[in-house]
Amino acid sequence: MKTQAVMTGDIINFTKLSPSKRKNLIRETEVLLKTWIKEKENAEIFRGDSYQVLFNDALEAITKSIQLICWFKKHSDEKNKVSLSTRISIGIGEVSYRGKNVLNSDGEAFHLSGRHFDTLKDDQFLAIHTNNIAKNNGIEIILNFINKYIGNWTIAQAEVIFLLLEGKTQQEIAETLSLSQPSVNSRLKSAGWKEFEPAIKYIANLVQ
Repeated sequence: MKTQAVMTGDIINFTKLSPSKRKNLIRETEVLLKTWIKEKENAEIFRGDSYQVLFNDALEAITKSIQLICWFKKHSDEKNKVSLSTRISIGIGEVSYRGKNVLNSDGEAFHLSGRHFDTLKDDQFLAIHTNNIAKNNGIEIILNFINKYIGNWTIAQAEVIFLLLEGKTQQEIAETLSLSQPSVNSRLKSAGWKEFEPAIKYIANLVQ
């Protein structure tokens, strides 16, 4: 059976937003999630501030998780001092049953994702688990560093990283955000992207 990746997450500080901002954020997030996958039922928002997405590829799941962290960060309400982020648990394994949507499906990937999501600490923005304990131990060590980087990202840095992971060049990002290309590069450097990117790719290769 093919290995797939399940992303389970929730939004940090979601309830601190005004009702109208919560409504808009959920609507826009649902649209974003469903544009990432071919089968729309494989991405669902539930309990107001939680979501689950099924991906066919581990690297795609990890990449989109980083994008989603940036997505919520850049939707923070600076005026009212509400800093948004998200906690994400990725489970990589087999999917044994596909229901009418991702929330009604089952399998190893779902169990790994959901079980470890329930144990996430406040400073763990991203966790990744397989059925291989040795691999998980190595991944956890790398993610300890990755989560520290993520915790220090600013809204400005998150905006740039989100667009970079969309496949845009630094020049295209500069034009989109009305910045100079050196400014874009500076944000990436200060975010630690040079060290961050190969670590993510290494983890993806490890679990494929």
